[in-house]
Amino acid sequence: MNGRKSTNNKSPSADSAGKAGDGVLELPAITLLKPARGRSVSVYSSLRERKTIRSIGKKELSPQMLSNLLWAACGVNRKEGPFGVPGITAASASNSQEIDLYVALKEGVYLYDSAGHRLVPVVAGDLRALAIGRGQGSAGAEAPVRLIYVVDIEKFGRAGFQEPGLKDSETQKAYYFVDTGLIAGNVYLFAASQGLAAWFHNCDKAALAKELKLRPGQRVLFGQTIGYEGKE
Repeated sequence: MNGRKSTNNKSPSADSAGKAGDGVLELPAITLLKPARGRSVSVYSSLRERKTIRSIGKKELSPQMLSNLLWAACGVNRKEGPFGVPGITAASASNSQEIDLYVALKEGVYLYDSAGHRLVPVVAGDLRALAIGRGQGSAGAEAPVRLIYVVDIEKFGRAGFQEPGLKDSETQKAYYFVDTGLIAGNVYLFAASQGLAAWFHNCDKAALAKELKLRPGQRVLFGQTIGYEGKE
């Protein structure tokens, strides 16, 4: 966590996340650096370079790179988006922003608070091994960052425009799978533009739901590993 600013100030989201895991008091909140432009690469070049790389080494991301990565994934890019809610870099059904992004680091798991651009502690301890599916091997096991995509069904009920599909379970499923893909696509393009390796994959849903102490309306969906290309 060298170079990341820690804080004990809590927002409402920090309070709710702080009750999620045992040992969370051992894990300080992290205020991320302000997102900053990295190396300039065109969208076309990023698309040409976009690919899955499963060989990811243990070299850590700099605090600025981690900040930029999370902002690119689903950070706030405008104060006023659809229905009076701040807009983020990834679209979602009725701007419900129902996908929560958990960040598994060596020291613990955090929830990305896009509004405050910070990491809210959830549970201390290294859970990166659970952020990949059983039987998928040890590829990327020491990668510095594994993202965990979790849908919060209750957020559909708070969306600014309550179209009928938001209340239908099958339509909800279509929405949250698409919305996860939009965030994961942002991560892939960011990785390609910055010379990072990325891999979108399954994860141990049952084990993660237990460790993160998710509510019944929350469901673990997928994982994504990010770091520098290296040995498996």
